[in-house]
Amino acid sequence: MTHSFLNYTGIVAPLDVVNVDTDAIIPKQFLKRIERTGFGQFLFYDWRFENGKEKESFILNQEDYRDAGVLLARKNFGCGSSREHAPWAIADYGIKVIIAPSFADIFYNNCFKNGILPIELSEEEVEQLFQKTASTKGYQLSIDLESQTVTDNQGFASHFEVAPYRKELLIKGLDEIGSSLLFEEKIAAFEKKHKIYYRLDSEAFHTN
Repeated sequence: MTHSFLNYTGIVAPLDVVNVDTDAIIPKQFLKRIERTGFGQFLFYDWRFENGKEKESFILNQEDYRDAGVLLARKNFGCGSSREHAPWAIADYGIKVIIAPSFADIFYNNCFKNGILPIELSEEEVEQLFQKTASTKGYQLSIDLESQTVTDNQGFASHFEVAPYRKELLIKGLDEIGSSLLFEEKIAAFEKKHKIYYRLDSEAFHTN
């Protein structure tokens, strides 16, 4: 079960790096934790900290972006290891939307499982957004999942694609397990029926 997502408006943090891999998102030394929560403090740890102190140069350490809920990135975001800890850390930190020209497939799928909306826009549109974040203090984007649009108050508007099934899961705040549980009664009825058939078949076998 995740938080439902319908629309969101938030500050955009520009991470101007290509091929951001999952080891950069959540370094391997933090993967020993057994909980799914608490990973946000380790997000981009090696980029955010040096000798336990924040690096002023890193975007999320800058005052204007500490409360950012939209992460703007370059192509092939989330490449590398398939670890699901990466979206756990992103979601726990408070980022709800990631916008990039492309994502690694496994990371892209894992985002939906953890209530994060990954949006693919063209490289030209992403470049335009990077320019806007550079020229506008506190730049914000509004995302409407129902209409599948990204807009700002300066005239930018773009439509993004998302599979209907994934869209429905986000809107309802469900992961794949939660989605399956919607059919709990039907599953129970099937199992009951299956047990009856199995018992009858077993009795017939032993009779013969």
